[in-house]
Amino acid sequence: MDQVTSSTFPILDLELLRTFVAIAETGSFRAAAKRVYRTPSAVSMQIKKLEETLDRSLFLRDGRQVTMTADGETLLGYGRRLLKLNDEAVSRFVVPDIEGCVRLGAPDDFGTRFLPNILARFAAVHGAVDVEVLLEPSETLLERLDQGALDLTLIAANRGERPKRHGEVLFAEPLVWTGLRGGVAWEREPLPLALATHGCPWRQAALNALDQIGKSYRIAYGSPHCTGQQAAMLADLAIAPFPASLVESPFRRLDKEEGLPMLPNYEIILVKRSDLGPAGETLAAEVKASFAALAEAT
Repeated sequence: MDQVTSSTFPILDLELLRTFVAIAETGSFRAAAKRVYRTPSAVSMQIKKLEETLDRSLFLRDGRQVTMTADGETLLGYGRRLLKLNDEAVSRFVVPDIEGCVRLGAPDDFGTRFLPNILARFAAVHGAVDVEVLLEPSETLLERLDQGALDLTLIAANRGERPKRHGEVLFAEPLVWTGLRGGVAWEREPLPLALATHGCPWRQAALNALDQIGKSYRIAYGSPHCTGQQAAMLADLAIAPFPASLVESPFRRLDKEEGLPMLPNYEIILVKRSDLGPAGETLAAEVKASFAALAEAT
């Protein structure tokens, strides 16, 4: 009987492991796809390849619900350690030592959608850099940048309505009307809206579009955080303008069939101080790389 040695073992692909860990931590293929900046179908193919490599089933799929098998739970610990060790090893040789503190701003919804992956990747390579995060509306963030309270910030802006100061567009996607699946809020007159506070580009885009077609509306619920808008939609009390990528069950997209006007694309823009130090420039580069990967995957 041939003896199995380590030289006969397959080599695990770290990108497959990264996707596997993302699914385990988010609980869904769709959410993991956003984290690793790939399409859901590409994520499914990666997991299939990993399962074939190990000859084990790693997940049990029941509709949209995903749970790990016993083998998947065993692999999770190894996967996390391998990814951490890889990042430590690579950063030891290819990344210069950088220290300091960087103050990063972002709109509230970016805090859960984009920042976790950006900050995790940055910290894995630049652990000596402290990052302070401020989540505020875009107008407030620009004011904080002018006051010297921030080093760089992400802001949201409607296409064609960019801030006068210099900034770099990193990503763009459509705004869409969103409501509860099976809900009737969109049928009410005047149309009840759940909007962010003044200064939010989504709010302005929605009001401009409704005014242009002369549709009556009322601002039924206001919140500085998108979770407040989601709460109103979950109760079927209002509809809201949301990025297309945020429209997931139990919500659905509302369109012309519901008598609603099209909304413009919105842009994610990076604005930074002109005198950023090495730590700030390195974080800015990571932010840009993350959004470039997201744009490539969509």
